[in-house]
Amino acid sequence: MRRITRNALIGAMAGTVMLGAGLMAVGELMFRLSLDTRYAHWMERLMARDGVTAAYLETPHADADEEAEAARWFDRTRQPVRMRGEDGTDLRGWLFDPDCASPAPHLYAISLHGYSGGPKDMAKYAHRFARMGFTVLVPAQRAHEPSGGRYIGMGWLERGDLLGWISLIVASDPDARILLHGVSMGAATVMMTTGDPSLPRNVEAAIEDCGYTSVWDQFLFNAKGMYHLPYRWMGGPVVRCMSASCRRAAGYGFREATCLPSLRRTIIPMMFIHGDADTFVDPAFLDRNVAACASIDREVLVVPGATHAMAASTDPVLYWRRVTAFVQRVFDL
Repeated sequence: MRRITRNALIGAMAGTVMLGAGLMAVGELMFRLSLDTRYAHWMERLMARDGVTAAYLETPHADADEEAEAARWFDRTRQPVRMRGEDGTDLRGWLFDPDCASPAPHLYAISLHGYSGGPKDMAKYAHRFARMGFTVLVPAQRAHEPSGGRYIGMGWLERGDLLGWISLIVASDPDARILLHGVSMGAATVMMTTGDPSLPRNVEAAIEDCGYTSVWDQFLFNAKGMYHLPYRWMGGPVVRCMSASCRRAAGYGFREATCLPSLRRTIIPMMFIHGDADTFVDPAFLDRNVAACASIDREVLVVPGATHAMAASTDPVLYWRRVTAFVQRVFDL
């Protein structure tokens, strides 16, 4: 009887060890596929298989003509800018002059693209801000071409880069009045920055479009669908192992990489935007981000029927009416 019990315990322990090793291996693999640019082509395939890329391309763009015009403007007028991140990473971007007859002085907007995207994704946003009279900076986030870096920080590493871009503007114009804007991971970058104690007073407002609450929440949400794990219960353990791998390789864990503490310290005017048909970033994150924000000046826009990062393309009239009114009010335009 004792031998049977001992063998059962040994078997259970061996099974637990094998299960743990398996989860660690899966977590390491998913970390590499998701955040290590040396495996970027695999993540592109995963997103394509899950329909994320196809959903964006196949969803009708009500602003298709504007996007085409903005893309031509982007290529025609862009001016290269470059700086070094705190860790020495080569960071690059594009600068655009105001595109209006009589721009107000000292106005700047920084517009940040999302995960696996690039500066040109922000062309229509940059063009709109330029037409409002802003000098617009569109950086390439680290680990996204043409910037350097191996690991994607999901906003946590990029928040330091954003502070660097802000410092670059303030150094050239101490009277600068800055608007921050970001979509998806760019939105998370903005929210992780707005409550930073070192944020200059030159930053006067921010707009986040379809950002998540934390890297942990985002990957846990994706684990239920995009990663196609065989069992739902595996989501938490796999994301925990991904986080451990990320901490070892990239220097941050998923739970610490959160927008909420920063939002609790945010006092500048904020605008929160999300599409209610978003299946990549949970629309429920919007309510949690808004609730965490300490600013007394908060606006919320939910765009009906908009999928991920498609709010401006689904209903451009509603989107830009609200965004323009917010910007004009805050910057006295």
